[in-house]
Amino acid sequence: MENHGSPNNPGTDEIDLRQLLQVIGKGFNNMFKAFLRLFLYLKRSILKLVILAVVGLLVGFGLNQIVTKRLKTEVIVKPNLESKNYLYDVVAEIQANVRARDTSFFGEMRIDVENLKGFEIDIAPVEDFDKKGNLDDDLKYLELLEKFRGDDIITDVVRTEILNKSALNHRITFYYKIEDKGKLISEKLLSYINSNAYFNELVAINRGNAEERIRQNQNLVEQIDGLVTKYSEKMSRDEPRGEGQIVLDDEEQLDIPGLLGLKNGLIRDIERKKIELQSHREAIRIINVGKTQEVQESFFGKNIVLIPSVLIILFILIDIIKFLNRKSKEMQLQ
Repeated sequence: MENHGSPNNPGTDEIDLRQLLQVIGKGFNNMFKAFLRLFLYLKRSILKLVILAVVGLLVGFGLNQIVTKRLKTEVIVKPNLESKNYLYDVVAEIQANVRARDTSFFGEMRIDVENLKGFEIDIAPVEDFDKKGNLDDDLKYLELLEKFRGDDIITDVVRTEILNKSALNHRITFYYKIEDKGKLISEKLLSYINSNAYFNELVAINRGNAEERIRQNQNLVEQIDGLVTKYSEKMSRDEPRGEGQIVLDDEEQLDIPGLLGLKNGLIRDIERKKIELQSHREAIRIINVGKTQEVQESFFGKNIVLIPSVLIILFILIDIIKFLNRKSKEMQLQ
């Protein structure tokens, strides 16, 4: 007996395909109708939308002329002597006192709390080491340098790289409305940040140690130069006892290449200490104080764009609510 309902029947496949095409056609037809309704709605409401946009632009422009622009000063600093945590804590303390308008706190710095309206302070690291790709490249680079760790020059390079990665620079940003008063308050707060007695003592001790180290290294370099000079004079008078060695009156042999290597190491240490003296003048070293600049707001954050957008959105929402209310009443009547 022939089975007309078999899945392999070509007629059944043809009917399914026809139904699928009908469904797709209805979908495109509904999309076209929705687009047409939207077009008709915009056509009917275009005049109202244009009026709202013009009114919003005028109001936004007027507010931009009335509202005071926000200004800022960016200061790049470098914490020394493990003062990074202190730096972030003291910035948080200042910001908390700004919000509280603490007269006793700012009175010691001769800052009038009335001038703190709109004033803010923020801090963030300058470099971003969260990117895994950069971190992997740095680790591979240091691993390569590790193979040459016996070389003094490579050791200095590794030391410099580690210091560069661990001693980050940070950006302190001061926000304010009045330029003259804001800059003066910023300068006083920077002085307050560097007024910590504990870190000032550490800076003084560290600088004293560096200066003493430089003096001792310079004395050793002079002594080595004296020994090398004696060696040169003796070589000009007598035949050498051994290659690279000198025998003085007490017949004690000296290693001249070793002395020269020691001298180079002392000179490099003197150079590092001089840089340390220059960079460790304060616990929080101020690298650069930027000039006053206007805070650049995002495009949609400006009044001239925000207010027209809000008015148009409110108008469309009201029309949608009216449409839904009308449809609900029609359903109730049915």
